[in-house]
Amino acid sequence: MAKNNNNPQRLAVYPAVLKPSLLALAVSSCLAMPAVAQENNDEVKLERIEVTARRTVENLQTVPVAVTSIGEEELAQRGIDNITSVQQFSPNTTLQVSRGTNSTLTAYIRGIGQQDPLWGFEPGVGIYIDDVYLARPQGAALDVYDVERIEVLRGPQGTLYGRNTIGGAVKYVTKQLTGDNQFAIRGTLGSYNQRDLRLSGQTGLSDTVFVSGAFATFNRDGFGKFLNTGDDNYNKDLMSGRLSLQWNAADNFRVNIAADKTVDDSNPRGGFRLFPSALAPTDTRPTKVYDANISMPVTNKVETEGQSLTLAWDLNDNWTVKSITARRKGVTDTNIDFDSTSFPTLDIPAFYEDKQTSQELQFLYSAERLKVASGIYYYNGDACGAFGQVVYGLTTTENGGCVETDSLAFYSQGSYQLDDKWSVTLGGRFTKDDKDASVYRYVYNGYKFPRQTGGTIIGVQTDFQGSESFSHFSPRLGLEYQHSRDLMLYGSYTNGFKSGGFDMRANQAINPDANKPYQEETVNTFELGMKSEWFNQRLRLNAAVFMAKYDDMQVTVQRSVETAPGTVTVASQVLNAANADINGVELEATFAVTRDFNLSAIVGYVDATFNEVEFFDPNLQQVIDVSNLWSFANTPDLTATLAGTYSIATSFGEVVLTANMAHRGATQIFEIPSLLDFGGYTVFNAGATWYSNDGHWDVSLQAKNIGDKQARIAGYNFAGPVLDNSVLGFYTDPRTFSLTVGYRF
Repeated sequence: MAKNNNNPQRLAVYPAVLKPSLLALAVSSCLAMPAVAQENNDEVKLERIEVTARRTVENLQTVPVAVTSIGEEELAQRGIDNITSVQQFSPNTTLQVSRGTNSTLTAYIRGIGQQDPLWGFEPGVGIYIDDVYLARPQGAALDVYDVERIEVLRGPQGTLYGRNTIGGAVKYVTKQLTGDNQFAIRGTLGSYNQRDLRLSGQTGLSDTVFVSGAFATFNRDGFGKFLNTGDDNYNKDLMSGRLSLQWNAADNFRVNIAADKTVDDSNPRGGFRLFPSALAPTDTRPTKVYDANISMPVTNKVETEGQSLTLAWDLNDNWTVKSITARRKGVTDTNIDFDSTSFPTLDIPAFYEDKQTSQELQFLYSAERLKVASGIYYYNGDACGAFGQVVYGLTTTENGGCVETDSLAFYSQGSYQLDDKWSVTLGGRFTKDDKDASVYRYVYNGYKFPRQTGGTIIGVQTDFQGSESFSHFSPRLGLEYQHSRDLMLYGSYTNGFKSGGFDMRANQAINPDANKPYQEETVNTFELGMKSEWFNQRLRLNAAVFMAKYDDMQVTVQRSVETAPGTVTVASQVLNAANADINGVELEATFAVTRDFNLSAIVGYVDATFNEVEFFDPNLQQVIDVSNLWSFANTPDLTATLAGTYSIATSFGEVVLTANMAHRGATQIFEIPSLLDFGGYTVFNAGATWYSNDGHWDVSLQAKNIGDKQARIAGYNFAGPVLDNSVLGFYTDPRTFSLTVGYRF
């Protein structure tokens, strides 16, 4: 293998000696693609993987949690430039760009997530940049740059991670500061005029003060066009930057300051109409799924930023105290055409604004037999916004309002080693949320944008203020058995909790009780797992079986309602669906075939069933049970990936070949079956990366979705003549090729 004295991280990932072998085709890993390490020329072993799933650095194989970790080198070698691609490497995981947007994230793990990205609603999967929680999905489809690894924790993580990790958590872990002089530049050219640039570097200002910075710009023409305007559809125009400073004030006291900002100027995405329009017969009908028409300005902007201050004090060999102070804010202005025609059948201009401040104190204890992570967490967030429903260009129904959340939590989780084989884990978290909301829904004459002042109000459908408190205790109990150095078995019970709230789309004219808060949802999960290594650590095999009881599940339902002949509105309702069962299994395997060749596989299976759903039908004006009609959204029953990496040492450097085949089973877009639902599909990806012998240069060629599979992953469903049969689909990226050249100074 080529030496790289300037990049010690690569030396930790690859063996010191690699020999040439034959090219092999395989598929993609869910665990951080552990490359092969060796103790001597004859021995082949998998490399140790470290994670921070329990708030401290641990070996993946000793952590009694279903967790996937993907490191920096694998991310680069597989061309993973956005967090959404991680779904291919983690079983029972959905990470996708939401409908109508470029950077809003739809995240589901084991059937639990958030379909509706409206302000005031909260995700079921927690997204973290380092130790800071991102409360909103806008801007959470993070691009990958200057990152150390990405971790996916499956199952409820409320004890240690708290807010809204009822389904799991995704951690975006940035590079650590070392004080070394490092600088790297990477440029990418690719299909659809892709033009990406990443700059990153760090240095030591003194023996105790280190600084780092990173900047990235991601640009791409659209996969399609808005045919009536000529503007790009599915394009990308994004800039992002990050600054960090670390001060080692003393041997036992560290200060870290970080700041980041992202500006996304990509166009809004237009959906592909499954049916022709009767109201815009002169529109050029799209023949590609990435083409659309639009009756709104093609403008869209998403700005997110955050700052954090972390203090870490090692009191002694056993105790560490950490303080994490953070604030984040985001602003979104967008125009979404719900009918994708040049006629304003249903236009949705909208804006979102959110601010959050959090303070966490962690008390970490580590001794020979006992490890404890305890803490206090405070969160304050304001989420505001408004959107208009412009029907036929004649009237605008404007929904708007704010919700303020104050949350305080106390948590502790400890693991005690009973003897050399058995250990027990016990934890709990008490959370109290106070929410204050104001919601309005006014009907204006004519076409009105939310930030536009004035307008003639011709009707008031909603105007209320509400307050509600939610509190919950989430326990965790686990038992672990370390049978040998290479085999650990565990069982756990975990309770997850997501707070209730108010429907920011509430329409009291349709549902008089719409001002009442919806309640919290909870899940009780039992899990049996195995972490194992076989054949002298050449095969890593991790598995989990889980059973979850999901109570009072929060579901947002929207439908068009004809309030009078020729008069239509969109009615929204947040439901608490009861007694859903989620059962499943997960398998992750990596095999070091030789020192140069790794094979890996993941398999996830979920059986999720609603037992009872109390649904208020605005047309019937009564509550009915529709559990026999509903299924879980964004939750394929089967996810599976096969992957391989192959390393070849040559006289001119090292070449790493990768290939993967990722399958996702049939997926229902909403809980209610619709024409948008899509069958299973499989995508193929491949890449080749060359590293120079001096460790400075690398060149990577990537091919994604080689079969050009067009899979529908989201949509809007307004079937029927009243809204012009507006059933729209949004699709995965088409086949793309890219070439990246990097240089490390």
